[in-house]
Amino acid sequence: MRMTRLILFLLFLSLTATATLYNDGKDPRTSSPSFSRKNARVYPSIMIMDRGTKTLDHLVNFLLENNSSLDSSYATCLVKTYILEARREGINHDVAICQMCLETGFLRFTGSVSRYQNNFCGLGAINAWSAGDWFRSMEEGVRAHIQHLKAYASIDSVTTPTVDPRFCRVRRGTVFTIYDLSGTWAADPDYGFKLDSLLKKLYQQ
Repeated sequence: MRMTRLILFLLFLSLTATATLYNDGKDPRTSSPSFSRKNARVYPSIMIMDRGTKTLDHLVNFLLENNSSLDSSYATCLVKTYILEARREGINHDVAICQMCLETGFLRFTGSVSRYQNNFCGLGAINAWSAGDWFRSMEEGVRAHIQHLKAYASIDSVTTPTVDPRFCRVRRGTVFTIYDLSGTWAADPDYGFKLDSLLKKLYQQ
């Protein structure tokens, strides 16, 4: 009887230690306040398969405030397309738009990808000399971005015709949060933290 009580007591201590380990803030993927629905209005969700919460107007203003040279009509059309395509596939549009901002420098396109490529997430641009993929329209480019996120974050089929040329080149369902994009989508080990910084900036507006 005493031995049974001792084993149960040791098991309790082990579970308590594990809970403490995963709630001390060391792993942002599991301890982030983003996972608390009570704080949904204050903290952004870092989950890729999720619903974005920011409105069209808020997201357009976010783009214009960070790139004053943008045409407001173009920004509005782009954000509308992101919200629509993300909703179709169950992707967090806040995350997708912040990733677009990171990849394009808030649509300044100062890297190897040209604004005329309609490539909003650097698809195929694997180094500073590679221009990456081209898409026929804004809508097709946004859809490819959303589909590529879904390729990583889900094993479900896409709801629209596949336009992402690299959809089948990734391991399906292996990425869950923005932090998992480091080493998968991008080689940069700080890629997830850069996205997190943009998300917080969006939510603090």
